Formats: sequence, structure tokens, C-alpha cells
Amino acid sequence: MSSARRAGYRLFGSKLDYFLHTRPAEWPIMAAHTLLGYLLAVRLEGARAGEHIGAAVLGLCIWVVCLNGGTLALNSAHDRDEGDIAYLRHPPPPPRHLAVFGLAMMFIGLIAAFALPVGYRVAYAICLVLSVLYSVPPARLKSVPGADWVINMWGFGTLTPYAGWATTGFRLDPAHGLVLLGFCPLFAALYPLTQIYQFEEDSRRGDRTLARSLGIKWSLVIALGAVGIAFWLFGRAGFVAGWGEADTGRWLVLGFCATMWVGLLLTWLSRHPRMSARDHQRGMYQALGAWALTDIGLVLIWSS
Repeated sequence: MSSARRAGYRLFGSKLDYFLHTRPAEWPIMAAHTLLGYLLAVRLEGARAGEHIGAAVLGLCIWVVCLNGGTLALNSAHDRDEGDIAYLRHPPPPPRHLAVFGLAMMFIGLIAAFALPVGYRVAYAICLVLSVLYSVPPARLKSVPGADWVINMWGFGTLTPYAGWATTGFRLDPAHGLVLLGFCPLFAALYPLTQIYQFEEDSRRGDRTLARSLGIKWSLVIALGAVGIAFWLFGRAGFVAGWGEADTGRWLVLGFCATMWVGLLLTWLSRHPRMSARDHQRGMYQALGAWALTDIGLVLIWSS
């Protein structure tokens, strides 16, 4: 147990378990990806950007803490994992009322979302429904190979940055729409990578996750293909926006991000027969790092 967790238990007792299952270690990643949409929108609108900072902060808190934190708590309540899970090492046993706690957070966020533009409210409501279908029996689409993939690629991949954009109330133009759409296949690449190291845990529960159905090799091969589609969409957005010879730097940044993903996945693919569960977990965190760098790269090339 870390010193921070010990201090938390001294202050809050067993109630800290509820907070831990919202997996705050993931909040910076979710916040950054949500903020991406906002940054793209305000850059497009120029001088009007400062008018929407308050709405962006509110939308960020609602999306990251209430929707994402509540979703992860609800998921933990039904998974009842014993080993490490994404963004939470050595998880405590799920508290008795964790599912109710997670749902309450999500619905509190939905109420608060009515203070924001309609596009944000619609995106939030869609993701709330998808989250319940993903985790809660009898639907529990998490255990249906392919369904879990689709939910996450759209929910986290595209709707999350769209929520950041929607806090501004600005209209989404075609070029930026392609950028947000590109994150759908990019998360399609990332998602099976988050499941590979949990094969044994998922097998014990009987969950037929996408990665278990495909196997490690084909999970990585499909991830490579999805990365190719994602960067084709990012490149297409550049053409729609009219990038030309003066935009060499933008193309180079985009090429660097694509090369980073391909290099990571090809290395993983070549080494996977000799990798342990802990090695696969490290691979997952490297992929999350690549995701974060891609977010940063896209903000830079669309802000220059």
C-alpha cells in the first residue's frame, strides 16, 4: 500500500474505497482528451475563446469525475476484480454500495449537464446509457466481443473530445469533425491493448472480451490496422483544411505520431510470445503514453 493510500485510509476510513474505484489515476488522461476538443474549438474561433472558459471547466469536471469516475466505479462493482486493473493497482474489494454510488455520480452529472449547450447534454446522455449497457447485467456488453469495442471506440474515442468541443456551443466544421472521428479507430487500436494482460482474470469470470476472442497476435494486428485508418482520417482532415507546402511541420508531427504507434505495435507483436502479463501491462501504459503524445501533437498542429 502506498503512503498516499495509507494516509487516505487514516482520514476517510473504508469510505476511501469508493473514491479509489473511480480510478483517479485515469482522470488526467480523460481530462486531456476532453480538453482536446475544447482547444480545437477555441483555436478555430479565435478572439471569442475566452468567453467559454467557465463552461469548459464545468464540462470537464462533469465528464471526468461524474461520468468517467462513475462509470469506472460501476464497472468495478460488477467485475469484482482481484488483480490489478487499469489505473488501479491492488484494488480494494468493491464496497457494498459501489454500484449505487457509481450510478448516482453519473446521474448527478447528467443533471449538471443541463447548464451546458445541448450538444454536450446529448453526448453525456448517450455515454451514460452506453456505460450502463457495458457493465450491468443482463446486457453486460463488456462480455460480448465486438460490442465492448464499439462502445469504447465511440464513447471514449470520439464523443469525449466532442464533449469538450460542445461546451463552447460552436458548430463543428468538416475538417475538425474528421479529427474527432479519427480518434474512433485510434481508440479501437488502444482498447484491446488494455485487455491483453487481463486474460487470466477475464477467463476466470467467463468474460469473452475482444482481446480474448482475437488472441494476442490478432489483437495487435488489428490494432495496427486501426492505427492506419486513424492517421488516414487525421491526414484527410489536413487536406480538407487546405494544408499545403507551407504546412510541412504539421505533416512531420503527424508522421512522427504515426511512426511512434507503428513502432510500438510492431515491437510488441514481435515480442509477444515471450512476454509475461506484467510485460503486457507495461505495453498498455506505453500505448497510453502514445495516446497522450498524439493528443498533444494534434493540438499543436491545429493551433499553429
